[in-house]
This record gives sequence, C-alpha cells and structure tokens, in this order.
Amino acid sequence: MKFNKSPFTHEQQLDQLIQRGLACADRAEALHYLGHLNYYRLSAYWLPFEADHASHAFKPGTRFADVLSLYVFDRELRLLVLDAIERVEVSVRTGWAYTLAHRYGPHAHLNANLFKKPARNWDYSQQSQKLEAAARKSHETFLQHHYQKYDEPLPPLWAVVEIMTLGQLSKWYSNLRHGADRNAVAHRYGMDETNLTSFLHHLSVIRNFCAHHSRLWNREFTFTFRLPSHRPPALVASLNQQDSRRLYNTLTVLAWLLDGISPQHHWKQRLKTLLAQQAIDLLRMGFPADWEQRAIWQERTP
Repeated sequence: MKFNKSPFTHEQQLDQLIQRGLACADRAEALHYLGHLNYYRLSAYWLPFEADHASHAFKPGTRFADVLSLYVFDRELRLLVLDAIERVEVSVRTGWAYTLAHRYGPHAHLNANLFKKPARNWDYSQQSQKLEAAARKSHETFLQHHYQKYDEPLPPLWAVVEIMTLGQLSKWYSNLRHGADRNAVAHRYGMDETNLTSFLHHLSVIRNFCAHHSRLWNREFTFTFRLPSHRPPALVASLNQQDSRRLYNTLTVLAWLLDGISPQHHWKQRLKTLLAQQAIDLLRMGFPADWEQRAIWQERTP
C-alpha cells in the first residue's frame, strides 16, 4: 500500500481541525501559526485534547489557543532544560580535565592505558582520532596556536575538553579505566560514578531532543538513567522511583547538580513559575503528587 494523500493548504488544515471540534476565536492568527509551525508538529500537542483518537474528535471546549499554549510551554521547557544542561556540561568538563591533569599530567588523554579496552560503544583509538580530526579542523584560536607551536596530536586536557560534545565527554568520562578516577569527578556532586556515568549518557539524549526542537514535556524515554539508591540522601528521597521514563527524575537530578554548581541559579524557581503559569498536567511528566514537598524542591540542600 502506498501513501496517496494530497497535502492540505493551511486553510484546509484549519477547517479540518474546526470540523473535529476545535474552537478558533481568531482565524487569521491560527492560519499564521499553521504557516510557521508544521501541522504535523502541532498534532503532538493536541493529542491530550482529543476525546477519541480514532476519529480525532476534540473534547468539548478545546481551543486552538490551548494547543498553542502547550506548544509554547514545551518550547520554554526545552530552553530551561538546555540552560541547566549547559551548566552541568561545563562543570563536568572542568572536573574531568582537572582530575586527569593533576593525577596523570596535561596529556593524560593520550595515554590509552588510562581508558577501558575496546567494547561495543567505545574504542580509544577511534575516539582519539575523531577528537584530533575535530581539533585540526577547528578555527578556535587556541587550537591553531597549539598546532603552530607544538607537535602533540592534541592540546592539553584543559584545552581539548572545550571542543568535546556532551556525547564525547560522556564517553571519555565513563570509559576511564579506574573507578577512582570517575568517582573523583562524581564525588564533587555528592554522587557515585555509576549514577553520574548513566546520567551523563541520558543527558546527551535529552540534549539532542532539545537541540532538534523535539517534544519533551510528556515524552517517555527509552533510555533511562540509573537512579541513586543510597547517596545523596536528599536526592534519593526526591526521585520518583515508580516512574523512571518521564521527565521528572531528569529535572530533579539537574536541580540537585545546579544547587552545587551554581547556588544562586534560581533555576528551580523558574521551573516552578513555568509549571504554574501553564497549568500543565504534571502526571504526564512523571511528577509525584507531593513533589513540591520533597527535599530537592524546598530550600537549597547541602
């Protein structure tokens, strides 16, 4: 069977939505948004408003403005999450480079013995070559200076870490051979390396969703991270152990990390304000009913 549907004009798209029960107070405004926000993209945001998915009929009283409001919320949520990820990524970069440089020297990343043997998702030689290729192609002044003056294949740790993607950083950190080296970074956040390793991998997936403007608010993640079970106590007590595939646990760990990285970040308050403004169904994001009473979401935890 071949797909044989013809594309609708924006007017036809809106007419179809209205026929299905979507109220539209301002037709010109709705057509404007349909002209700039793909109909198929918006369809993910009107699903919660459908009374019957088979017929796509809307619940009585559903407005185009309600769908648009949910879309705007998700966009603002992605930007807020990206803000948190940036701070965490920069902090972990710093900790990884500082730890290795002081334990093994400025070019510890050139010592294959400090990293795990090749496995399904890791090959030290291959990853080193990728990093060197990226460094040599880069137009960053500090990298150009390095190759003009020195003959090492890569600059020292504190420089090379600045061109790593979050995905690369996650791999280089998680594939350190010695657990003590991984823990030296993780303990800066009161976490164990097994949890930080897993969370960084998870964050690289979340960041890709955000960077590609994909829906985040009610997504069920296929790749989850290993939840802490013992430490830090405030974080363990604040997680939702019954729903590990929704966004709540991700937000909770980000909040914990930011409390240590940037004590005056106000990120949690910005998130609370966003949730309150849009009156979002928090169950779709994995929030427990008592989430605001849990330790992380109260005063700053030590």
